[in-house]
This record gives sequence, C-alpha cells and structure tokens, in this order.
Amino acid sequence: MHKWQLSLIALLLVFFLTGCSILQGGKDVEKSGPAVTAEEGAGGEVYAGEKSKAVSFVYTAQKVLTLTFNGMGDDKTMNELLDELDKYHIKATFFLPGNRVAEEPEIAREIVARGHDVENNTLNRADLTQVSYQEAHKKIQRTSQIIEKETGVKPRYVRTRSGAFNDDIRLAAAQCGLEAVISYSLNLQDWHKDSSQVVSGFVRKHVTRGGIIALNTEDNPQVVADIAIIAKAVSEVGYKLIPLSKLVAIGSERKPLETIPGYDAAQINPDFKKAEYDLVYKGNGDKKEISLTFDDWGTDYTVTKILDILEQYSIKSSFFLRANGPEKNPNLARAILEAGHEVANHTYSHPVITTLTPEQLQDEVVKAHQIITEAIQQKPAMLFRPPTGAFDEASAQAVAATGYRTIAMYDVTTYDWDTSKKAEDIVREIIENTENGSVILLHMLDDIHTIEALPAAIEGLKSKGYTFVTMSKLLGMEP
Repeated sequence: MHKWQLSLIALLLVFFLTGCSILQGGKDVEKSGPAVTAEEGAGGEVYAGEKSKAVSFVYTAQKVLTLTFNGMGDDKTMNELLDELDKYHIKATFFLPGNRVAEEPEIAREIVARGHDVENNTLNRADLTQVSYQEAHKKIQRTSQIIEKETGVKPRYVRTRSGAFNDDIRLAAAQCGLEAVISYSLNLQDWHKDSSQVVSGFVRKHVTRGGIIALNTEDNPQVVADIAIIAKAVSEVGYKLIPLSKLVAIGSERKPLETIPGYDAAQINPDFKKAEYDLVYKGNGDKKEISLTFDDWGTDYTVTKILDILEQYSIKSSFFLRANGPEKNPNLARAILEAGHEVANHTYSHPVITTLTPEQLQDEVVKAHQIITEAIQQKPAMLFRPPTGAFDEASAQAVAATGYRTIAMYDVTTYDWDTSKKAEDIVREIIENTENGSVILLHMLDDIHTIEALPAAIEGLKSKGYTFVTMSKLLGMEP
C-alpha cells in the first residue's frame, strides 16, 4: 500500500472518531441557485463576534506586493516550483487544501522549510458560498488543524477556490481564529492559456503596490515557467515580492471617507450662476520658480518611473488625477502623496467639461474629490484642472461652486500625450517656452515618451537656473 493511501486511511479514522466527515454535505461541486445562508444551516450556532477582514489588497505605498498559490500540485511540480522561486529569491504564500496536506504532508513541510507562508485553502478547495455556515466552518477549521498538525504552522488566512466569499465565510473564519479572508487584486489562475509575451505585458500593466497575485498549482502545466515571467515584470516596475504575512504587517488601515478632515470640502451646489473663480495659467514671475505638473493617470510602471526621476532630482510636483484611476488603485495615489508631491482634481472620468450639464460636471468634480480624499487619506490640494484644457464661463462657475475656486491651467504644453511626439521634441518645446513662473503640462499616461524626455528637460531647466515647486506654492496658496 502506498504511503499516501495510509495517510488517507488515518485521516478518515480521525474524522470518524471526532464525528466529522470529509464528505460532510456531499462532494463539493458548483451548485446552481442562491447561496445557503447561516440561518438555513442545520445545527450549531452562528458566530456572534466580529467578522474576519476581507482582503483583496493591502493599503501601502511601499514598492511591494505578494505572490500567492492555490492548491497543491503533485510532488514533482511542487518541488520544481519551489526551486524556481528560490532561483528568483521569491518568498511566496501557499494556500493549501487540507485533504492534500493530509495525503502528502512532506510537500507542505518542504514549502515551510523553504521559507514560504502556508495558509488555509479549505478542505478540498470548495466554493464555500454554496454551503451552509456550519459546513463552511467545519471545512475551514479542519483544514487549519491539519496544516498545523503536519507543518507546525497555524494558518492566519483562508481563501476559497475562486476567492469568492460572503459574510458567513468571514464569520466562520473568525470563529476558527483566522484574521482574514483573502481574495486577490490580480488573478492569473487561468493565464497559461495565453502566450508568454501577452502574459508578461499583462502582468507589468497590472502590477500594483500592495497587490495580491493569485496563481494555481493544480492542473496548470505552465506554473513553473510562470515564475520567470512574473519576476521579470515585477522587477521592471521596480517592485519586490514578499510573503503575504509581511505585506499585511506593513499595511495600514484606511480611514472611512467621512472621518477624513476636508472630505466635504467639495459639495454639490446648485447655486452656481454667480460663483466666483480664479483662473490661473502661471505664477507672477518674480522668481525663477516653475512648476512641473502631470495630468490623468497611468499604471504603476509609468507613474513609478516618473516618481523615481523626480526623486532623483529632488523635485516636488503637482499631479492632477483622473479619479477613476485611484478608485481602482488607491495605493499608487497615496505613493504620489508620500513622495512629497501635491495631488489635485482632474475630474472622475476625464470628460470635456463644456459638454456636460452643470449638474453632471459638479458630480464629476465632487465624486473625484471624495475618491482622491479616501485614496490619499487627506484632503487634496483645492486645484482643479479641466481635461483637455477646455472650459467656459458656465463650466468654471459650476466647478467653483463646488469648492474648487482655482482653475489651474498652464502656459507650457508639449502635447506629450500624442505618441508621435518624440522625447527630443518634448524636451525642446519645454526648454524654449519656459519662463519665470511657468506651469508646465505633462502627462502620466502609458506608452508615451514623457519618461524618456523628463531627465533631459529637468537638466536643461536647471542649467538655466530654474527651481521647481508645487503649483500651490508657485501661486502662493500654501500656508
């Protein structure tokens, strides 16, 4: 008889003696119809304490994220995978099914011995949203018991097969002493269907600070080869992969919007027809001070490269954010702020504001203000820049009535958003048109030549004696 068969017989005996069953509720399959609620489960009481946290990413501006694996492949696959992770100096987090750990505990022990985290993937990677509270609790609890018994490690987190969860699962996890139910920010579990080139570009585009990448180790013939692709993409962005436990440890709690001072500094105001506004294109020119400003939004790769260049030259700039970007990626917005830059409002969805009704425009501005405030955890600079630079009297008044009285324009633009603009063209136009008090418009969009142009433009401006300040400071708005 094989070793794994003996282990399985022993496991069944333990379950029989403790009154539990691996097959509790029948074999786990995808079911149609609504999820079974806690109240519908038969027997036992629902946990009355606080739910475990629900985590799809960790709130941090640090240049780190985590690589996680679901399931437990065969011995050959898992050892090759561990060797590949060692090759790239990656410590990861493995969500292991209890049944597989009981069958082949040596694999789980080797994962721990190599310095990786092991966590709870339920007993047999079930969709626990489709079972009763009591069954979910049993599967989570038993898996934690098996993992701790076989590896000496007590799990802190749980993930279901798909990452889906509901309140019952969060309560059951809490009852089992688990801190959080983990999903992911980037799901790569089925990506082996695509070419490596497609995958590499996709990962680089979607890598985020504080992100949680999910991969599958079972029925995935490409899982070992995937590691090199992920490692390369993460390195190109300038980030590092760390275990989930370390990522959570450096994360911070996000304050609810309503508790952040200044969250209501922008409000819908139908009385806008007489609103006063300040329209500014540049500073007063008394000093050789200028401001670099960046509009719109980009991926972590693009924005981080811009931030790194600005840090290299000790420059503080102003970033006008299209807020549907920070809505999905608040960590990157916070990183801009923590780097010492100014964050301001560029609407929610980047419309041409002269085409909107006053009500629609105010909704864009106020929604953007709230999303940016929650993302950076403080009130942004009260500067508004209209997308494409288009505005008229009516739209400026509608914006001013919300609380954004300063319409922050610019006097130097290179149309760098146009991909046909080469880096040398951008540099030349900046150098030729900048003067005392100038506000230079650039963009943080992907696949344009701004990153290439930025160092040469900065060095050229510095050689002319210019110093760089935020736009608020240039306009005398800072206290």
